[in-house]
Amino acid sequence: MRDLKTVFRHLKPFRLEFFLAVLFVIIESGFELVIPLIMADIIDTGIAARDIHYILIKGLEMGICALISLLTGLLYARFAAKAALGFGSFLRETEYARIQSYSFASLDRFESSSLITRMTTDVTVMQNAITGGLRPLVRGPSMLILGLLLAFLMNARLALVFLCCMPLLALILLFIIRKVAPLYGVLQRCMDQVNSVIQENLTAIRVVKAFVRGDYEEELFEKANRDFMETSRTTFHYAVLNLPAFQFTMYTAIVLILWFGGNMIQTGSMQVGELTGFLSYVLQIVNSLMMISNVFLMLTRSLASARRISEVLQEESSLTDPAEPVEVIPDGGIVFDHVSFKYRESARELTLSDVNLRISPGQTVGIIGGTGSSKSTLVQLIPRLYDATEGQVLVGGRDVREYGLAALRDAVGIVLQKNVLFSGSVRENLLWGNESATEEELQEACRMACADEFIRTLPEGLDTILHQGGVNLSGGQKQRLCIARTLLKRPKVLIFDDCTSALDTATEGKIRHALAEIPQMTKLIIAQRITSVMEADLIVIMEDGKIHAKGTHEELLAADPIYQEIYTTQMKGGGVHGTAQ
Repeated sequence: MRDLKTVFRHLKPFRLEFFLAVLFVIIESGFELVIPLIMADIIDTGIAARDIHYILIKGLEMGICALISLLTGLLYARFAAKAALGFGSFLRETEYARIQSYSFASLDRFESSSLITRMTTDVTVMQNAITGGLRPLVRGPSMLILGLLLAFLMNARLALVFLCCMPLLALILLFIIRKVAPLYGVLQRCMDQVNSVIQENLTAIRVVKAFVRGDYEEELFEKANRDFMETSRTTFHYAVLNLPAFQFTMYTAIVLILWFGGNMIQTGSMQVGELTGFLSYVLQIVNSLMMISNVFLMLTRSLASARRISEVLQEESSLTDPAEPVEVIPDGGIVFDHVSFKYRESARELTLSDVNLRISPGQTVGIIGGTGSSKSTLVQLIPRLYDATEGQVLVGGRDVREYGLAALRDAVGIVLQKNVLFSGSVRENLLWGNESATEEELQEACRMACADEFIRTLPEGLDTILHQGGVNLSGGQKQRLCIARTLLKRPKVLIFDDCTSALDTATEGKIRHALAEIPQMTKLIIAQRITSVMEADLIVIMEDGKIHAKGTHEELLAADPIYQEIYTTQMKGGGVHGTAQ
């Protein structure tokens, strides 16, 4: 229930509409309950005395009650819809904003497909809990209490027959809820899996087609979809038992009431109109109990969704601004002081171990090493995509944890291995780097990234529309646009995380020489090709999460066997330690 409270707290901006909806349901129920009293009076008084005038007056009263009930029902629907849709929209926005504040460590705890389901399907379930559950939640108990009260007032002995069925109904409902409650959580996880398969397939559709693995992907989807279907079938198999079980019990009670009521009429202890009015209340009580049982089932499903949404809202980001953040980064000097790191606290081994490195402002540093040597992990600690587990990372002479996150990341530009472009024009994508960039600044950034070479050939230049993910560009073109976008930030620290792999050596050389024109910018270049780092002021060789060696190209070529092997393999095509074969 705590999860429900956490989620429904977001209903606060729409509480006026919510309370008005509740009020109109109560008014509607009240007028509906008056109608059987008037009907009983018409039968026992008006029809018995053949008083047409009395019948017409009471009939008019019934019509007015029905009209008021109809109008209040319409008003309820209006305000309930406003409250539910506003609540759903606000909840999605809150979830989305919360996700934006997550650190990479927080994002690692959720699959993308699961987050999508939590923001769509789970929020829709909560929305439906208001649109479909508010009316029976208010109407059911109020009609049940008033109906029982009026039924007792009309005939207490017949009402006792009905009361005997209540414990049986409670046991049926308890059995169904105990069966269904765990299944709703499983159902939503199956939906996560369906979304995951779809997302993975659409993202990698070119690879799937290239390897002719469409049939395999269809089998994966069929399995996920079948699991979802089977779980849904089992869940709703138990849920739908609610209706026949309740109807059997309640209609049995009605038959008994008719039996005992008929005997009372024969003995003269009860009138026909009184029995008719009593049956009207019984039917309303039956409907109210059905409503209440449906509400319990709906709340059970809502509880599963509320728990999943609450996990998103209550996830604490491991990266937060300090109490008094420093907003100005003086320069691009970087120091790794005995830095160790692991992605999870429970991990037994460190990803980075006791890294010590000092980089002067404006220096160009190349970082090379084998796959899995933690090169990318090292540079991700600079803009606080992750925090060091041990030791300190300093930028501009201060621990990165002393800076405001926005200020730090604005001063650090990073071009990631995976090139990400968004739907929209080339210009809109570039302006991510600097929203207020002028036309001249855009052109200069494109020139430095060698993106101007292909932008000139696009149909509308900078205003050419890119499809989702920039699929209408080649890999090299996307890389150059991502580099230009980052250069527009004019960061104090620029990180190239193996982002020139799709570029030819000539284009990569042009970009390196263009970057040399910005001497005040510290540049870190992660690369697999030795030509990408040969001209760097300092080259760092990573191995198994540690710094194996560091120095200039000449120093490492003369003394380090790993560097010699990389150089020989890439530049001479054979031999070890610099000797050609």
